[in-house]
Amino acid sequence: MDVRERFQTAALRAFREEVRSFVRANLPEDIRRKVAQERMDLPREDQQRWHKILRAKGWACAGWPKEHGGPGFSDDHRYVLERELALGDAPRPMIYGEGMLGPTVMAYGTEAQKRQILPGILEGDVLWCQGFSEPNAGSDLASLQCKAERMGDHYVLNGSKMWTSEGHIADWMFGLFRTDNSGRKQEGITFLMLDLNLPGVTVRPILLFEGTHEVNQVFFDNVCVPVEDRLGDEHKGWAIAKYLLSLERFGTAEVSRSLASLARLKAFVRDQDPFRHAPEQRESTERRIAELEMELEALEITEVRFLFKQDGANEVGPEASMLKVRGTEIQQDIFELTMMCAGGYGLGARRDESAADVAATRRGQDSAYPYFNFRKTAIYAGSNEIQRNIIAKAVLGL
Repeated sequence: MDVRERFQTAALRAFREEVRSFVRANLPEDIRRKVAQERMDLPREDQQRWHKILRAKGWACAGWPKEHGGPGFSDDHRYVLERELALGDAPRPMIYGEGMLGPTVMAYGTEAQKRQILPGILEGDVLWCQGFSEPNAGSDLASLQCKAERMGDHYVLNGSKMWTSEGHIADWMFGLFRTDNSGRKQEGITFLMLDLNLPGVTVRPILLFEGTHEVNQVFFDNVCVPVEDRLGDEHKGWAIAKYLLSLERFGTAEVSRSLASLARLKAFVRDQDPFRHAPEQRESTERRIAELEMELEALEITEVRFLFKQDGANEVGPEASMLKVRGTEIQQDIFELTMMCAGGYGLGARRDESAADVAATRRGQDSAYPYFNFRKTAIYAGSNEIQRNIIAKAVLGL
């Protein structure tokens, strides 16, 4: 039996249609257009506006239990929701608060911390960013050296964090900081949460290759963070970080987003016929599109098999690295083929937000932007080289 048949029950088909109708009726057109242009630098106000629309429907923070304000969806309902939002050109969720910190606070936070932190995430009023990587600690995260020195009822932070996505639009950061150097490098790491408006915090932009501002370097110069903003015990942040990084079971491979991107490529080739004067190229392009469809289908089946294990396990194990590697490879192949089909149109000027952009998008204009932007996906969340090491050791036992 096809593992995807589990999503074909009458209840899930009805839910799928409900989500599609809701997106068509409620997703603002200006936001839809930006997502359809493959933009990942959505402004803060757009992210909040869509989150609040979902919140009014009761679908915000789709993975949260009802006791903390979430919809309490089953995994099957959550999977269908994620798929239909992606296919409808809706934005990705505000992952750092909703998908990472929120569930971690539920697991490790005090009752006071839950009351302080969770409502702001649920309502979309407080945006978070992640402070993990440093200039010399990326894939080898345990080598981080950004220092937090305990002084009475505060920690004093000095150092910097690198590649901080959305640090320029976030209100708060959660991160890992070195509080002790005497033991193993995984020890002496503490998980802290800090207001980015504190004195001594400086956020400097890092422009990506195609010119977008998504990531930053964040500097700390004697920043005082109250001890009550520590999550878990001092020096025990590594275990909390591993828990946090295991949470994002859904979307590791971005199958749904790639399906939407491939559909846009197919529509462009069909409507614009960029190879009308070179039929031999059209044939090879159509063959490659068919291959990508098959690769995505195989990846989707693998993802569902991993996510919905028969043994009832709640977490995807090291095999998640397989999803990440293949998902990013296929994603990049789609954007490369799109840019190839667009030809010179792919190097058009940066889009504005006018209605004329709809036609420009259909022409494939500016397809170079996502092509270059999404090269990063093979690096972030653990580079694909590191993921292959994990596969070799933990999955294949080599």
